[in-house]
Amino acid sequence: MFEKLANLIFSALAIFAISQYLPGFTIDTYLTAAIVAFALGVVNVFIKPILTIVTLPITILTLGLFSFVVNAALIWGVAYFVPGFTITGFLPALIGAVALWLINTLLGIVVFPVKGR
Repeated sequence: MFEKLANLIFSALAIFAISQYLPGFTIDTYLTAAIVAFALGVVNVFIKPILTIVTLPITILTLGLFSFVVNAALIWGVAYFVPGFTITGFLPALIGAVALWLINTLLGIVVFPVKGR
């Protein structure tokens, strides 16, 4: 339970940090970033598996790089529904998706290292 809450907080911090440095990717407040992180978590649980299965052939063809496009589309979709979170084009959504993946991966390695190795 602690890991899920910490992951949500770190994701919200990462989203807020990305909004500070990436033009076209804006968030009004930290509370909005927390709502976006929660909404992305919900979308990743319910919608992303369906999109992953549907786009599996092109994802295999691109050696997995198309998954960033799927993540960007999901982030762009969340921006449509969450007030205070705007993305002005697909390129900021794609760069934001890659940056969010990178930050979450690095934080996951540092904060929650794999035990038993």
